[in-house]
Amino acid sequence: MNARTLTSTSWFSALRLAVVLMLLCGGLYPLISTLLGQTLFPEQARGSLVYLNGEAVGSQLAAQPFSEPRYFHPRPSAADYDPTGVSGSNLAPSNPELRERVTRDAAALSRQENVPVEKLPVDLVTASGSGIDPHISPEAAALQAPRVATARGLALEQVKQSIASHTRAPFLGVFGPTYVNVLTLNLALDAAEATNP
Repeated sequence: MNARTLTSTSWFSALRLAVVLMLLCGGLYPLISTLLGQTLFPEQARGSLVYLNGEAVGSQLAAQPFSEPRYFHPRPSAADYDPTGVSGSNLAPSNPELRERVTRDAAALSRQENVPVEKLPVDLVTASGSGIDPHISPEAAALQAPRVATARGLALEQVKQSIASHTRAPFLGVFGPTYVNVLTLNLALDAAEATNP
């Protein structure tokens, strides 16, 4: 067997391997994983969309920029709440720009919620790694409850009960923090307000 035959045999072997891997990894594997996802986790596979009157109003996986006083506000977003451009700020805690923004946001939030800066939960002044984290801590929700209750004309206890019913424990009781989904909480309050004008 000469060198030319060996080279052409190697090329054909490499080409066959490339085609087989392309079919397996680029076709069969995505097809099977998509079908399994759609079958086992249909809601998550479709983006965990939240519907209101048959229309998608958001996703349980992406924050929205609620800013009206009657709504609970999410964490700050380094991505301007754009789910197609998720990103953290990538600024270190020692970065002067980050310190300035946090100090400015904390002062504004302190005035808005009428509490000292020291009482602010850290998640209300810091962005998440993705920039679109839809959750806040129960402490962050509790801090906003008086403002939301006043703006909606609801009893504070009713708003607190709504927070409690939308508080979720860590996955399997271990993974991640206890959290409140801002979108579903705000929609529940809208629904409660509509049924009890």
